[in-house]
Amino acid sequence: MCSSDLVVAAGALERVTLATRLVGNAGAMDQSRAYAQSAETIARIRLADLVAATPGKTTLEGGWLGAPQTMPVPGGTAQVTVFDGGNCFNLNSLVTGSDENSLKIRPVGILQFQGLMQVLGIDPRIAQQVAASTADWIDTDSVPQPGGAEDDFYLRQATPYRTANRFMTDASELRAVAGVTPAIYTQLKPWICALPTSDLSPLNVNTLLPEQAPLFAMLIPGKLSVAQARQLLAQRPEGGYGSTVGFWALPALKSLTPLTEVSNQVRLTTRWFRVRIRVDVGGTQLDETALIDAQEKPARLLRRQFGGDA
Repeated sequence: MCSSDLVVAAGALERVTLATRLVGNAGAMDQSRAYAQSAETIARIRLADLVAATPGKTTLEGGWLGAPQTMPVPGGTAQVTVFDGGNCFNLNSLVTGSDENSLKIRPVGILQFQGLMQVLGIDPRIAQQVAASTADWIDTDSVPQPGGAEDDFYLRQATPYRTANRFMTDASELRAVAGVTPAIYTQLKPWICALPTSDLSPLNVNTLLPEQAPLFAMLIPGKLSVAQARQLLAQRPEGGYGSTVGFWALPALKSLTPLTEVSNQVRLTTRWFRVRIRVDVGGTQLDETALIDAQEKPARLLRRQFGGDA
């Protein structure tokens, strides 16, 4: 065999080897997805049991929050970690309405988003711009708020695009909003979410951690410091709070007079759960994040996203 034949044969062998590996990887990925969906099902059943066990309140009892649970699967492992999916700023709370053809600006939601950004150290002027522009991004009209941005702004960009005029389906959409730099998005990412409702952020004070104090401080911007909110959460009774009326009557909060819709944001139960799943089969790793509505019976998977967080 001449040298040229050897080169051709070597190239062909390399392509066959690569194709074999690709087929193998595709098979492992399909198997990993099947295991991830099985883990979803198990998570839904367990979360339904968690909520049903204590219908009046969801607490940290059992150590379920943020604790990775590893289970064996053929050829590898599946790891499931559960978080309270409502303890975050709901970007869709910047508007009111359930009909996506008539979403209107919600001033309270805008003030809370501004308040959150400010306690996180973002300049108040930038916070005002980002909050207004995000609300404009979601609402269905074409009139920008003071400091906000509608289609006329985005159509003038180097790569023109338009506002969504609908609920955000993922918090990563915030990156497209006027005023949101990569640095600002990175700073906000741990604190924001996009729930499939325009309800004001439903914070469960029985599961909200002291390190998440900025989320509670944002409820009444300028009237409750992060330090006060952190101390309040750190002093939570072991079994959690039994009533929201009693919670708001605590000495640290008694002098505050939140709006009714704000006081109603404080919850004792959790409806939304975020589940992070990592499957490792034969060196092939698959990451998934799922949002589960535990208020439904049975608990219902609302969305899933494969890959790392955006």
